[in-house]
Amino acid sequence: MARAHDAVLSFTFEDERRARTVEHSVRPEVGAIAGDRTTATLDREAATVTVTVEADDLVALRAGINTWSTLVSVGEAADATACGSL
Repeated sequence: MARAHDAVLSFTFEDERRARTVEHSVRPEVGAIAGDRTTATLDREAATVTVTVEADDLVALRAGINTWSTLVSVGEAADATACGSL
């Protein structure tokens, strides 16, 4: 069932390895985050990770955008720390 609102978040990294690492770090959250009003999908093509958030209303959409932006940011920071980039 299509939701009333959606947003597509694209995150492009400096290389495919980093994008793959971030994708793998956040993929377990797809479908695991409780919420009846939002859903999310995750895709990666080369160095770009794309999250599509769909929601029943704008409040839920904003919450979904904030959640997924934070998850990707944490995945990126963890990778940077592991690689000594910070």
